[in-house]
Amino acid sequence: MNEKDEIMMCPNGHGTMSITKTDECVKFRGANITYQAIHYTCPECGFKKDMSSQTSETQKAIVDAYRKAVNLLTSEDIREGRKRFGLSQEILARRMNVGIASIKRWEGGLIQTRSMDNALRSALQAEIIRDRYTGNRNFSKSRIKMVLKQFEYILGRRLLNKRSKMLFEAKYLWYADMIAFRDLGESMTGSTYAALPYGPQLNNYRDLIDEIKNADESNSELLTTEEKRIISKIAEAFPKDQMVYNAAHREKIWQEKASGSIIPYSDSTKLTEL
Repeated sequence: MNEKDEIMMCPNGHGTMSITKTDECVKFRGANITYQAIHYTCPECGFKKDMSSQTSETQKAIVDAYRKAVNLLTSEDIREGRKRFGLSQEILARRMNVGIASIKRWEGGLIQTRSMDNALRSALQAEIIRDRYTGNRNFSKSRIKMVLKQFEYILGRRLLNKRSKMLFEAKYLWYADMIAFRDLGESMTGSTYAALPYGPQLNNYRDLIDEIKNADESNSELLTTEEKRIISKIAEAFPKDQMVYNAAHREKIWQEKASGSIIPYSDSTKLTEL
């Protein structure tokens, strides 16, 4: 039986109590606040009793009412901010240089300090989050190599070799970066991509090829579980080079761009092949 269907009897013998919602005032941390409380209430004698699960919810309601009263972001503000800009808790934590446990606690009702509130507001600003050309990540040649090595592991074949011109590898990278930005709010490598005649390609790729091949991937930030999942998804969809090449050429966000123009990460929501 769900708690909302639970029957509560008045201890004074007046029969079944009903669920009521009332605005109640309380003093919390020196501030007078109003919050919505939910009780079982006897309509005859007015006796009230909290639902068994309501204690924690009441505390959270009080905390969020307080945060709103003193101009701190509430639990809902933080969650909605993340959703608005497509950020996971992990990405927001990384942008703030805090542990993911802090984000979870703040969304769960723990009151953040004023300095952390300012950091949250900065991290949730559109002009910071929606970096059009690097996908909210600093460009890293060593991470490019790490991503390609992960593709090699899943595909069971080499991608990078001495003769590589990044024709096919760049398509795997492009999908990895774009889908990571779309699904997680942050690209994997911070790469910028141009619409070239042979499909999406790393911007200035000719100057980067040798540097990527010689990069030390051990210096890169490790791939997350979600990033590995995205790479696996792409590799399973396009097990052969020609398949990923053809798929990239079917994407309208490449077709509609003038040759040489940059493909912004904001276009990632328009991908059709994955």
